[in-house]
Amino acid sequence: MNDPQASSAQEESFISHLVELRDRLLRSLIAVGVILGALCIYPGPGAIYDFLAAPLTAALPEGTKMVAIGVITPFMVPLKVTAMVAFVLALPFILYQAWAFIAPGLYAHEKRLGIPLIISSTFLFILGVAFCYYFVFGQVFSFIAGFAPKSITPAPDIEAYLSFVMTMFLAFGITFEVPVALVVLVKMGVVTVDKLKEWRSYFIVGAFVVAAVVTPPDVVSQLALAIPMCLLYELGILASRFVSRPAPEEPVAVDPGTEAKMAAEMDSAEEEFRKLSDK
Repeated sequence: MNDPQASSAQEESFISHLVELRDRLLRSLIAVGVILGALCIYPGPGAIYDFLAAPLTAALPEGTKMVAIGVITPFMVPLKVTAMVAFVLALPFILYQAWAFIAPGLYAHEKRLGIPLIISSTFLFILGVAFCYYFVFGQVFSFIAGFAPKSITPAPDIEAYLSFVMTMFLAFGITFEVPVALVVLVKMGVVTVDKLKEWRSYFIVGAFVVAAVVTPPDVVSQLALAIPMCLLYELGILASRFVSRPAPEEPVAVDPGTEAKMAAEMDSAEEEFRKLSDK
């Protein structure tokens, strides 16, 4: 029979976890809302979108501006960009709330590994986005603008540009998470460092395939994604050595002749011991 007190305690514990989860989600939403309100006041959604569009406008012909096709597009698109920036700025606080919720249920070694993984994954994602914005966009947009015929004046739509930018940011941000993924896989025992070394050539081919699919059809952007992926794979292998599990010791092979000799010596020693005991 089930103990009513135990069942009641489990139910209260479950409800308390739900209440804590609700409180931490509300805190995260409030943090995003506060930062969003501050950004809407200064520098404003328009200035934030102008900063996001700077690599493209710099590559357009002089005097050319982007266009907004939709009726409410000039209002909604900058507001979406501002909300995304607010979420990124609030991300450390959101991750802290998530960590504070799950940390009590983790073991000590999991806690020691969790904090460096959260910090490194956040840093690498932001690094990938920054690399895409400051290096890749300048090369890609210059190539596209220079490739366009003289009879065409490029005037991209601001909503289409936002969709393109978000796709590229996600692609480079997730790509830069390769070392974190390798460390987690090795720590969980899914793969070993030796296996990762064996798969190096396959990963290089896969990196160029992913770069060809995700990035625009120019060599510069494809190399800008594929080469960092390969370098980050090597970094992941180096980092995985510090968390890899020690390989099990192989049993030492014993020569049959030596084993028989040792057994004979043991029998002889046992016989001598019996003789001494009889005396």
